[in-house]
Amino acid sequence: MSEAFHEPRLALNRIYTKTGDKGETGLVGGQRVPKDSQRIEVFGTVDELNSFVGLVRISCRENKLDELELIFERVQHELFNLGSVLATLPADLHPNQPRVTKETIEQLERDIDHYNASLPSLRSFVLPGGSRVCAELHVCRTVCRRAERQLVTLSHQDEVPREALLYLNRLSDAFFVWSRWVNQALGVEEALWQPNKGAR
Repeated sequence: MSEAFHEPRLALNRIYTKTGDKGETGLVGGQRVPKDSQRIEVFGTVDELNSFVGLVRISCRENKLDELELIFERVQHELFNLGSVLATLPADLHPNQPRVTKETIEQLERDIDHYNASLPSLRSFVLPGGSRVCAELHVCRTVCRRAERQLVTLSHQDEVPREALLYLNRLSDAFFVWSRWVNQALGVEEALWQPNKGAR
């Protein structure tokens, strides 16, 4: 089992600081960077993803999908850990700084295998929908893919942890599997792509 990471030491008393009024923001190491820099784009998208996962947790609670709600709580913490690393330049990373790890990725792979085991094989592409929670999970999947693409772009400019790329790749796959599984659990028929249903 991995060593525990340092607990955050924060004191958020004031919400606005005016330090970002000129279009810059601070990294964990104290550096000031433009708010539209690639590093900010990536961890901003990870933050966006975390917000959507929060919505999914509420939907899971409303549909009594308690096991999934607990998984998504874990995923939210993992996304914050990922954001911590992405908000830090490689040279400033501390050994005990929260991050996603090999064990984090392996747990996601176990989740994918577990929930995929009961699903029928696909004969076409899946349309997002059927149930609200399924549609929300597809939103998570696509935002996660965007974060992954942005991280790849960042990797051409700066060093990024390999685990960060692997995690986002696995997580988007997991969202896809979970989206199919929730429709099955809720007794909702899966919507499959039918090319001839489009207007011609």
